[in-house]
Amino acid sequence: MAAPAEPQPSKCKKPLNRPQTAEELGFYAPKHKVMTILALLLFPPFGLLALYFSFQTDEANKCSDWEVAYTNSTRTMWFDVLGILAGLGLIYAYVLLI
Repeated sequence: MAAPAEPQPSKCKKPLNRPQTAEELGFYAPKHKVMTILALLLFPPFGLLALYFSFQTDEANKCSDWEVAYTNSTRTMWFDVLGILAGLGLIYAYVLLI
């Protein structure tokens, strides 16, 4: 018989040995889900980068690593904005050239 699978190691740099308090949950950095989906639809290269940083934000939030969470949240927002603007610019240029 195969040995039982070992539990997955935590991705947290500082793993919490307790549940997060209500005050900690209030510090959660925004993940910008709707903007990320819109950026994915309009311009996938920037949308994928935004999706990656959104995932990193979520992981940092779970670990109560607020500095990393807010840094990744800001990166997510900027890639979302760039992706949306690039996608709308391409659509605008396409409509003008036809």
